[in-house]
Amino acid sequence: MFLGLAMLLAACSGNSAPANAQAQDQPAGALVPPTSATDFTASQLDQVIAGDWRAPDHKARDVYRHPKGTLQFFGIRPDLTVVEITPGGGWYTEILAPLLRNNGHYIAATAKPAVDGEASRDLTALKAKFAADPAHYGKAQLVEFDPKAPSFGPAASADMVLTFRNVHNWVEADTAPAMFKAFYAVLRPGGVLGVEDHRATDNASLDAVKDSGYLPTNVVIKLATDAGFRLQESSEINANPKDTKDYPKGVWTLPPTLTLGEQDRAKYQAIGESDRMTLRFVKPDAAAAAPSSH
Repeated sequence: MFLGLAMLLAACSGNSAPANAQAQDQPAGALVPPTSATDFTASQLDQVIAGDWRAPDHKARDVYRHPKGTLQFFGIRPDLTVVEITPGGGWYTEILAPLLRNNGHYIAATAKPAVDGEASRDLTALKAKFAADPAHYGKAQLVEFDPKAPSFGPAASADMVLTFRNVHNWVEADTAPAMFKAFYAVLRPGGVLGVEDHRATDNASLDAVKDSGYLPTNVVIKLATDAGFRLQESSEINANPKDTKDYPKGVWTLPPTLTLGEQDRAKYQAIGESDRMTLRFVKPDAAAAAPSSH
């Protein structure tokens, strides 16, 4: 799995030449290529986030979505097999698919669409994006799933499952437990589930907020742990303390949707995008967790 990345790191490190030769040939003050998987990943993320294939309106939202820090928190690497659940308009697809193209595998899992509707439009647009730019999306894979009986690929075939601002939709549709069980099934032991979603106020009840687009953090954690996951860590990288979470049209009052149109537009633009939980779960490795027989 890690051979491609290891070879690249070796090349970056200049391991083909003796150490003394490197010291003699290295001019003073010259840039030293990255020599660790962390440095290599950071460099690759910088390149794809700056990519000219990304839609300008998508790039404009980096200030709210912190893609580099978010993906680093989840533990992304260019050699992983990553399933993104319901990528919508492809905001993260534009980053993940090129990042994983050469040494990993990007899979976009989309709900089987009705004859018409948002899911159908998103799927059509994603297919067109892939077809129009094979240099960046030529190795990306599309998988369609039934939300009531989801499956995202062979058991234990993925290193990471990521989903951004989707859990509230599944909670409202009462498909969330099945989705989390399917995440668990497709991940290998030790694999990571990364979840980002709109965060409700502390101690908010699900019944009170589920139509607003916001979710209590404990509800999301319970969905994951009920499916077998263990919470590893949470991050405040996508927190927004300006978000009061009490808007007439729920989270869709804020950018980028701005459901109220011109009404108080400047006010909501000044708030920015929603306050979000960012959670990293792991599928326990049974062998590692088993007590030693020695």
